[in-house]
Amino acid sequence: MNMNVSIRPITEADTPKIVKWRNTPSVVEHFIYRTPLTEEAHLNWFHNRVQTGDVAQFMITDTETGEEVGSVYLRDIDRDNRKCEYGIFIGEDACRGKGIGSRAAQLALEYAFEELGMNRVFLRVFADNEIAINSYKNAGFQVEGTFRDDVMIDGVGYDMVFMAILRKEWKK
Repeated sequence: MNMNVSIRPITEADTPKIVKWRNTPSVVEHFIYRTPLTEEAHLNWFHNRVQTGDVAQFMITDTETGEEVGSVYLRDIDRDNRKCEYGIFIGEDACRGKGIGSRAAQLALEYAFEELGMNRVFLRVFADNEIAINSYKNAGFQVEGTFRDDVMIDGVGYDMVFMAILRKEWKK
């Protein structure tokens, strides 16, 4: 696993990069929500979700090159039930398959469990996205089940795999 990875909270200044990555076809194809992201929509997300504490979002940096390569986030932070949903995207095509995502997941989980006091972090992933599923397993997530035709895109149903990690299963 690539240990040369760091994460830092996003800022408003990261908007152009996030928008560029989020609109890259190789990223969009793995997202449930495929509407093109505008700077205005991202700034709305940043002000109304990130700055309010409903979402913790970070930029991922490959510390070997100093290049920012993607973003990882914890959304719908539920402090009462101590759970949140995990998401990630590596925006730079050349940086995929190098373990950066698995390491970024570990750092995000450390934040979720240590800083936010979460007990459960879960995610949803397309059932045919074996690369992502393996990356999530490497980070400690366990498959909880498959929801058949859970998401409809252009009238076609897609199965989603639900995965989670509990605080007691997490290893620093």
